[in-house]
Amino acid sequence: MSRSKISVYVLLVVLILLMIAAPSMLLLTFAGLLFAILLNAGGSRISAATGMSERAGVIVFALLMAAMLVVMGVWFTPSVAEQVDQLSDAVPKALERLEGWLNHYQWGQDMMARLSIEDLMTGSFRSTATSAVTTTFGGLGNLVIILFIGLYGALEPGVYRRGLIALLPPETSGRGEEVLRRSASQLRHWLKAQFLSMAAVGVLTALGLWAIGLPLPFLLGVIAALLAFIPNIGPILACLPALSLALPNGMVMVVWVLAVYICVQTLESYLLTPLIQRHEVHLPPALIISVQILLAALFGILGLALATPLTALAIVLVREIYVRDYLERGARTAGQSRDAGPSAAE
Repeated sequence: MSRSKISVYVLLVVLILLMIAAPSMLLLTFAGLLFAILLNAGGSRISAATGMSERAGVIVFALLMAAMLVVMGVWFTPSVAEQVDQLSDAVPKALERLEGWLNHYQWGQDMMARLSIEDLMTGSFRSTATSAVTTTFGGLGNLVIILFIGLYGALEPGVYRRGLIALLPPETSGRGEEVLRRSASQLRHWLKAQFLSMAAVGVLTALGLWAIGLPLPFLLGVIAALLAFIPNIGPILACLPALSLALPNGMVMVVWVLAVYICVQTLESYLLTPLIQRHEVHLPPALIISVQILLAALFGILGLALATPLTALAIVLVREIYVRDYLERGARTAGQSRDAGPSAAE
């Protein structure tokens, strides 16, 4: 067995062991890699426009992102805080209206009978609340880890790239660099397409909800844009708070809200996304849904959120390593051997 095959098998075994022992670490590292690619792409554009080094461009781009978040926070925090307060007041009223509607039906009364108020005061509820707080702080810690991985990865990409290439045999290092470059390019194109799609979904959702007179259209548009990061499932989750706000205004408003979200999702799925993917990256929808279900079942919300970029990366690796380096090269080698056989016989 050649050294190149042995090195590939060793890397696969190590990767499988890490997936079994510490899957969250791998997912957080991959999320940090996505953030590093984002910072690197923005820094490269600044570097090309100003003539500064790429490292300085990454720092400037990171500072611009931080400044933009601060400005948005100062500008929109009062209105968003007011809308969040309104949402927190409106949701309980919507739930009360839903409870009253359910009580008109026997099946609704049976369901409500199983949901007693006393259940909320039990120790299991307190345990659930404690778990929710712990999960929140854990999520903030994960966010900090992703930010630091992305920042250091964007500032010193060559160090990590050379480290990965050093794990390969010298005769395959050139091919390894090519695969890494194409993988990064695929993820960069996916990020660009994803942010364009998210922005379009947020703007269209906010305008549509404002047009039908639903409260808090800006906040709901932001929620829709953020959840659009998760294709197929994100729009369904984004629709739930809007429906809870529409219930107190009657079924007519509920129908209008559903119509807005269906129209936005239709435009995004059949017009915006195909136009964007025509210039960026194309991923099979059935494959994405299958990977989302698998990773959500195995790793929870983080696996669900990263399912699409992981699929994009896997497609490149399968095409470059398995199809081109194994199948096509093996077929060419077999064909050359058959051609050489008759020549040698002559």
